[in-house]
Parts: sequence; structure tokens; C-alpha cells
Amino acid sequence: MKLKFALVGCGRVAYKHAETLSGQIENASLSAVCDTNIERAQKTGEKYGVPYYKTYDEMLQKEDVDVVNILTESGNHAKHTLDIVEKYQKHIVVEKPMALTLSDADDMIRVCDEHGVKLFVVKQNRYNIPVIKLRQALEAGRFGKLVMGTVRVRWSRNQAYYDQDAWRGTWAMDGGVFTNQASHHIDLLEWMLGEPVSVFAKSATQLVDIETEDTGMAIIKFRNGALGLVEATTAVRPKDLEGSLSILGEKATVEIGGFAVNEMKIWNFTNELPEDKEVIQKYKENPQNVYGFGHLRYLENVIDSILNDKRALVDGLEGRKSLELISAIYESIETGKEIHLRFEPQRGRLGK
Repeated sequence: MKLKFALVGCGRVAYKHAETLSGQIENASLSAVCDTNIERAQKTGEKYGVPYYKTYDEMLQKEDVDVVNILTESGNHAKHTLDIVEKYQKHIVVEKPMALTLSDADDMIRVCDEHGVKLFVVKQNRYNIPVIKLRQALEAGRFGKLVMGTVRVRWSRNQAYYDQDAWRGTWAMDGGVFTNQASHHIDLLEWMLGEPVSVFAKSATQLVDIETEDTGMAIIKFRNGALGLVEATTAVRPKDLEGSLSILGEKATVEIGGFAVNEMKIWNFTNELPEDKEVIQKYKENPQNVYGFGHLRYLENVIDSILNDKRALVDGLEGRKSLELISAIYESIETGKEIHLRFEPQRGRLGK
């Protein structure tokens, strides 16, 4: 069986979905696209040889579709998901973050469950080759006691980037560097170190004119006693520097660097295995952009989950975890206090 996909939103990330679904996966195909900017929809549709529409209602009433990929503004993810699932009962793939508020995320999970469809949250960096290797070492217990993990997002987004669309850098539709650029890295840190119990964070808007932050730092305490540090900024000048992840344990140190958590830099273990000597070269990859190679592997997992009724690597519940931590980060910034998970957002402006 070949699953038919449709894209809602033809913005910056849409080409990765369209490229991947246009012949790269045997049992998937791109059937249609839509965007309220009809010129953008037309450009995407013509490039990939599929029908294009201005609204998803028109598209889903006319086209035979199994899965809808929601690639709209973050603040619209929940609204579009709920509407499409309730009207058309389609499986949903939603880009990160799945929503901007925890209540919206909960509604998305609930409605998909009620209508018997699957919800997938895009976290394609989990499929980067070095990240997979690190995860395997953790699952094998090679780190011993986990000590600390750090993610660094040091990218460049100038005023022109935020001026492309009115929603960029707003609380209601986008969020700042923690929500947008660093959400994948926060997900990776949590995936490696486990359940967070508290966070303390600070932020600033340094070099651009936006509502939200372009720079921030967060210190996280995890249930297992490990500490985590998130360093995130889009105020690097003149160009992007790195997107990295490091994990330190009593028996190991691993660092993945590169532009998009894509290049194995350090692979040191107290108890070496014969294959460790080749890891730096063997598990090195260099995608040419921030999205990396992970969309192909991610969407293959989506298809396997639907066709074989398996749980996906990142379903709605898994996608919610990093959103809860990001919400706690903003609550800490607004209150100036350490925030303990689980919590009820009171002061955070994200999604409002």
C-alpha cells in the first residue's frame, strides 16, 4: 500500500517534506499541497507535479489523501490539526513545536485518539547518524552514571529573516529561539538524559526587533541527578556557527557538533570496544542545511507506524515532552524563579 500525503503550508520547511515524499520513499507519494499564499502553493505544486490549492478544505474535499503534514505557523498547528481531524479523520504529521501551549497539545492528542488517527511530531534530528549512535551507547549502559548534558544552538537570523513574515518572532504565532530554533536540541537533550524535574532560565533580545528572545540560557535538573544546559541564540554574526550536543557520564564523553548536530566530534569511553576506533569517521555526516538528512528516516518511521500499527518514535505524547520543558523555561524567565515540572503555566507569554 502506498500512503498519499498532502502538505498544508508551503513555507521554508515544505521543500524537505515535498522532496522526501516525491520518490524517495517507496510506499509514499505526495498528492497535493496548499497555502493561503496561492503563488507559493502554485510554485510548490508545479515543482513537484501535484495539484495545488489555497485552502486545505478545498484540497481535502477534492483529493484522496491519507496523511496531512501541517507546516503552517507554530501558533496555528493546533487549530489546523483539530479542524482537519474532526472534519476529515486524517493522520497528522505536524512540524515542531507541535503547539505553543500545553492545553493545545493535549487537545491535539485527545482529538486524534477520539477519531482513531495517529499524530506525529517532527523531530528529524533524532535520526541523524551520530545521534543514533549516541542513543545506542546510552541504551547499552556504556555511560554509567550520567553527569551532564549540553546543547548549543549558535545560529544567525538577522532582521530580514524575521521581517519575511509578520508572525515571526511573535508570542502568539512563533516564540523565540527556545521554541523555534532550539526545540529540536531541547528534545535531544531530554531524550538522552530523561525526565526533567526543574529548570531555571534567562533570556534577552539582543540584536533584532522582535517580541520574543533571540538569546537565552537554561539550567535543567533531571530525575536521575544529571544537569543539563541549553545555550541558544540566533544573534551570532556574521553567520551560523554550530548546533551541538554533548553528554558526559562516569564512563564516557561524547560530543556531536557540526551545523545541525550532524558530526561526531568526540567518542571517548573508559571501556573501549574494537569498533570505537572507527566511530569518528564512520558516523560522520554533513548535510548542507539545518534540516539535515533526518526527514527521510523520520517519515519512513511514520509510514511504518501507520501501515503496521506500531507506536512511532515521536508521537503526540513524546512531542509534548519538549513543549512542556520549553513552557517551563518561559515560566522561569517571566517569574525569575526555578520552575518545577509538572507545573501550570501562569506567566509565560508563549502562545498568547
